[in-house]
Amino acid sequence: MPCVGDWLNSPLSIVQGIFAQNAPNSDWEKKVTEYFKEKLKENNATNWVPSLNDVPVHYLKPNSLVKFRCMVQDMFDPEFYMGVYETVDPNTNARVLHFGKYRDVAECGPQQEIDLNSSQTVTSERQTFYCVPVPGESAWVKEAYISASQARVSPSTSYTPSRHKRSYEEDEDMDLHPSKQKEQHLGSGGDIHGCVEPKRLETEASAGHHVISPNCSPPLDLNFPLPGEKGPACLVKIYESWESFKVNDVLEVFGVLSVDPVLSIVNSEERDSSSLDPMECMDTMEEQRVHSPPASLVPRIHVILAQKLQHINPLLPACLNEEESKTFVSNFMSELSPVRAELLGFLTHALLGDSLAAEYLILHLISTVYGRRDVLPLGKFTVNLSGCPRSSAFSEHLYRLIQQLVPASYHLRMSIESMNHSRFIPHKDYAANRLVSGLLQLASNTSLVIDETQLEQGQLDTAGVHNVTALGNLITWQKVDYDFNYHRMEFPCNINVLITSEGRSLLPSDCQVHLQPQIIPPNMEEYMSSLLTAVLPSVLNKFRIYLSLLRLLDYSISDEVTKAVEEDFVEMRKNNPESVTADDLHKMLLVARFLSLSAGQTTLSRERWLRAKQLEALRKARLQQQQCVNGNEL
Repeated sequence: MPCVGDWLNSPLSIVQGIFAQNAPNSDWEKKVTEYFKEKLKENNATNWVPSLNDVPVHYLKPNSLVKFRCMVQDMFDPEFYMGVYETVDPNTNARVLHFGKYRDVAECGPQQEIDLNSSQTVTSERQTFYCVPVPGESAWVKEAYISASQARVSPSTSYTPSRHKRSYEEDEDMDLHPSKQKEQHLGSGGDIHGCVEPKRLETEASAGHHVISPNCSPPLDLNFPLPGEKGPACLVKIYESWESFKVNDVLEVFGVLSVDPVLSIVNSEERDSSSLDPMECMDTMEEQRVHSPPASLVPRIHVILAQKLQHINPLLPACLNEEESKTFVSNFMSELSPVRAELLGFLTHALLGDSLAAEYLILHLISTVYGRRDVLPLGKFTVNLSGCPRSSAFSEHLYRLIQQLVPASYHLRMSIESMNHSRFIPHKDYAANRLVSGLLQLASNTSLVIDETQLEQGQLDTAGVHNVTALGNLITWQKVDYDFNYHRMEFPCNINVLITSEGRSLLPSDCQVHLQPQIIPPNMEEYMSSLLTAVLPSVLNKFRIYLSLLRLLDYSISDEVTKAVEEDFVEMRKNNPESVTADDLHKMLLVARFLSLSAGQTTLSRERWLRAKQLEALRKARLQQQQCVNGNEL
């Protein structure tokens, strides 16, 4: 049997073995998937697979098995490739059958040629996703994944591309345009010009939004949704069940890493040749540049296994349905009460001694859209924390604390300039045939903290009005309307939005909580930093598990409690019909839902219902009190 090193370092040799035993029977593909699935189940074997999130590309061996935790930023058109092809030796007429799956370039020996007219040739289809690291992923998440990794990597030696390889697309193109064969021969004779450049580029890790690509005057935009993001963007080639994935899904993929410099050479030559005769190539030069970037800058992963991630918290089991995971959940739930009490105390201090605001912040942080009724998202709980001090950068420090608790987040500082000049809504670039990302292209359960405390008077231009409207739609409907020039397309989302403001927010919210600070620290930065240092790392990890786990729990209301709530609502309406509306009932039920979940209860009890009513009464009384003080501000 092959050893660990074989399937990790040379997965294609494993595929070759299975292919040789089973071809031309199509079952070989299923057997490859099953083989790697079994291997990855053994003794935390997933931790032995190097991750592109943690390791620079130039430290990874080409054609080795890698994994990548990512968000699908865009989906390109399906592409055809030679799934099975035959090579022939012109001298001996000996024929060899090869597989083309999990490869970018066709392999053939020094004295062999690909027989494009062979009856054994099988043309297959694969889907390419443009994937980026999860936007706004917290530093503690990255560090935890790195510390759990047991992968052994070292800088790979620069390798010279084989002169007997060519891309499948090129082979098919040559079949259609024989004249290109003279221009693009990568046979045994002749030199591959430019092979030094890819070798040099292979050792450069992309660290920002733009990277310079060879033979292109403008920089290559890696199309990250958020500014300042780092990490690799990848072209992820999916072979099976790609229709089950969609844009903005968070995936973990395991596959074969392809960084062959031949790809860069072929693509640059295609650009050069297509400029001679535009009719030869239907793709625009810009589209070629975006869809076929240098592999050293945007590596390819040929996916053997892919799964949608329920969450990206490394402290939780990846799938909560397995038996081992159920044990983990039940053990944690047994000690939930002290964790909630400690978290409430921590957030009370963070909110300057306001325990009511801390209660609502916990409910907000565990909220999630659990379903939709027609267009109405159920479970969203956007909180407007008003009364935030402006002068002390309180919102900035509060965000930094939240960032330490949630797996992914972004701090949006609202100002006239940022509203007018930022790109919030993704839009389709038809020249490059790609989706250009925007700030609101975020993964599910990302915490978006909107800071209105620095907002000053000014004039919003057209772009600014569109951005504010997009924020309003995100909060109200949990959807973002992507701009496809001729029409807009709705993309549902699940984003936790917290708005910090002095007075009532300009944006809609589900719940406004007015902050009542009990203490005003002389040095806000020092105060907030000391809060984090005072918490033990083990306790902080419990907070992180608590907030992620409770989002994933199921919840229900029994018929008996439903009847009691209805009777209670009727009673409240009797006493004062105008004070309690249907919206108020919906809000109280939402508060009761998250209050129950925060205590580890998956059904609503009479006690939690009464507590929810009490919290809502306190919150409303505080708003009334503030309105009396400040007139019509709230």
